[in-house]
Amino acid sequence: MVTPAAHREAAAYLQQAYEMSQRRACRVIGGDRASVRYRARRADDGELRERLKALAQERRRFGYRRLHVLLRREGHAVNKKRVQRLYCEERLMVRRRGGRKRALGTRRPIETPTAANQRWSLDFVSDQFTDGRRFRILEVYDDCTRECLALVADTSISGRRVARELDAIIGWRGKPVTIVSDNGTELTSNAILEWADQRKVDWHYIAPGKPQQNGFSESFNGKLRDELLNETLFGSLADARAKLATWRRDYNEVRPHSSLRYLTPADYARALSRETRRRDANPDQFARRPLASSHNQGSDQPRTLAMAG
Repeated sequence: MVTPAAHREAAAYLQQAYEMSQRRACRVIGGDRASVRYRARRADDGELRERLKALAQERRRFGYRRLHVLLRREGHAVNKKRVQRLYCEERLMVRRRGGRKRALGTRRPIETPTAANQRWSLDFVSDQFTDGRRFRILEVYDDCTRECLALVADTSISGRRVARELDAIIGWRGKPVTIVSDNGTELTSNAILEWADQRKVDWHYIAPGKPQQNGFSESFNGKLRDELLNETLFGSLADARAKLATWRRDYNEVRPHSSLRYLTPADYARALSRETRRRDANPDQFARRPLASSHNQGSDQPRTLAMAG
């Protein structure tokens, strides 16, 4: 019995079972009377608890960190540890899904783009309607801002359809420098090769059987499947398109992104745009400084390494 709660429970048992006084019970268990008599004065968490449960029900695949960000946005002055305590008390923990086999061997980190439209990722995801028919989703993802640029659902998507969807995105967002994709037949078709040559877009294909080389898109695939596809039934193609559009808008404008310091992709893109404009207006102010001088300051003698032993 080392915790105050255990001392209080033991003292209460001795008082009830053996009709001891509180002073004698504390002496028997070696506890402090002030600790045994203490009553918590914690503020009522009823309203916060109910809102947390409502958000967890609405965002079933969100952990306590993202729920804490959403609560702070709504004006609740609460820290992360308090949200975690209520989260655990209400048993709202997200159940981990079964893992998948990982490729073994040496891996090279994916270089992160530093500007919007520097690199897009393309991939396909499959699902089915309630009647068992299959449909596919073409996703277009900006690897820098983490924005989902398109979720195109249809029962069949050809290379020419992919080219038309890319032209539509370029019309309102601008042309990418590079596009990364796997070696699917739609993305290696003559229509895509011709499109990339005409638009002067560098199209990079990952190595066969190496989805980790398109890691940004694979990560987004997991979020899409975990938060929408595994949680939602689709009655028709129109129903799927409407729900995908709603989720895409929520992902870009509401959902906090952990790799962006819990900003939304849209907020991060706006902040990056402002930073780029300031950098272009004052290039000298943002010039990189050398990390260290090539000379040994404070001494005109060259440094030598002392040999151990």
